[in-house]
Amino acid sequence: MKSDPSRFKVRLAETDDDIAAAQRLRYRVFVEEMGAHASPEEHSARLEQDKFDPYFEHLLLIDTTAAGDPRDAVVGVYRLMRGTVAKQGIGFYGASEYDLSKLENLPYETLELGRSCIAPGARGGVGLHLLWDALGDYVLKHDIRVLFGVASFHGTDPEPLAEPLSHLYHNHLAPPELRVTARAHGFAAMDVLPPEQIDKTRALKQIPSLIKAYLRLGGFVGEGAFIDHDFNTIDVCLIMDTERMVQKYRTFYTRDRRA
Repeated sequence: MKSDPSRFKVRLAETDDDIAAAQRLRYRVFVEEMGAHASPEEHSARLEQDKFDPYFEHLLLIDTTAAGDPRDAVVGVYRLMRGTVAKQGIGFYGASEYDLSKLENLPYETLELGRSCIAPGARGGVGLHLLWDALGDYVLKHDIRVLFGVASFHGTDPEPLAEPLSHLYHNHLAPPELRVTARAHGFAAMDVLPPEQIDKTRALKQIPSLIKAYLRLGGFVGEGAFIDHDFNTIDVCLIMDTERMVQKYRTFYTRDRRA
């Protein structure tokens, strides 16, 4: 069944209650569904939260037809932090997993994306497209050139992921000037298999849909994956340069969308 776009609206969080609603959805997806670690306080409140939340903007996908607790109406979220904000505050979340100095020193605006998730009942429909459309408006408003963030494979054993990680390394490695590197304490090599030993069809089936969507936009991955035991994931750092996006998507992100 296709989702009706008219039942959703997308906006930035405006209140503490809005942020709590985003954290509630994150708890359901990352902790309950994916097995991420949570503190006793997070379990008690049923909120997934961290010290970075006050510094991020939170993009919300809201189901206007939802009944009951209004916090459950938030069915999709994205965390957004511009480079200029990171420099003035706590820094980028991804810096705990990757050496981001190449991105931190770029002479133009950047945007870190994170904590992206959609409630099970809203997946496979228009929700992600609506979030991305709003993200495109945000990119234009703030004149952002490079977007980046970690995206995840489920689990913490890289061995079963040798084929998809090797495929990403051989086909989507970022150019040297944007190639961030996973930090040593969680580093997992991605170039495990040579290209001739990779079955592309099989590798793509193992790559999460969100990562494949970024790759279709013309995205790259950094050097090395990062094993995140707290979140029960293996992360890759995705980087998108709007100047190098495939043309049809670059047009989408740079055209005058007020028309």
